[in-house]
Amino acid sequence: MTNHYHFITRWRVEGTADQVYALISRPEDFPRWWPSVYLRVDEIAPGQESGLGRRVRLHTKGWLPYKLLWESCSREMARPHRLVLEASGDFNGRGIWTFEDIESPANGAAKGGVMVTFDWELTADKPLLRYLSFLMKPVFRANHRWAMARGEESLKLELARRHASSPTARRQIPAPPGPNRTSGWWMGLGAGALIAAFALAVRMALR
Repeated sequence: MTNHYHFITRWRVEGTADQVYALISRPEDFPRWWPSVYLRVDEIAPGQESGLGRRVRLHTKGWLPYKLLWESCSREMARPHRLVLEASGDFNGRGIWTFEDIESPANGAAKGGVMVTFDWELTADKPLLRYLSFLMKPVFRANHRWAMARGEESLKLELARRHASSPTARRQIPAPPGPNRTSGWWMGLGAGALIAAFALAVRMALR
């Protein structure tokens, strides 16, 4: 299917698997530390005490000027190494987060950060994505990569805030990047250029 997507994203960040698991397992906090993508998150059902079965509704966007409304349900939670979610709404599929502590090569007992992997397989059912994927799939893929790159950047900043040695050091850490506000202008200019080029080609062909 042209609207089927499969992405594997890997980040390496400073911290521990448990610290990163704690952040990723709480999507209600995403609008605070990953605001470039997560505009709003609302809990629909709390699930079990562990969080298993918890369902949330998410409003998200990437670089492109469209928003997605979807729901996420926690299907597997194995702290601190694995989270599995089921997605439904504007896209349907499943996502698997894994977190692995990395041993420092200088000292096997010390930690050298965390390897974070997100395996995301879905079908895009929002009409814009479903009907244009045959033509725009590379653009939609690039949009996802942009969103995940902002996630890596924002996660590193959030971990740095938590590891800051003092309130002064914490205040010096930049705020996470916010939502992109310019893509609509660029897409409009691009569409205008394409239309102008097409009109010129037709005019030249008719001469």
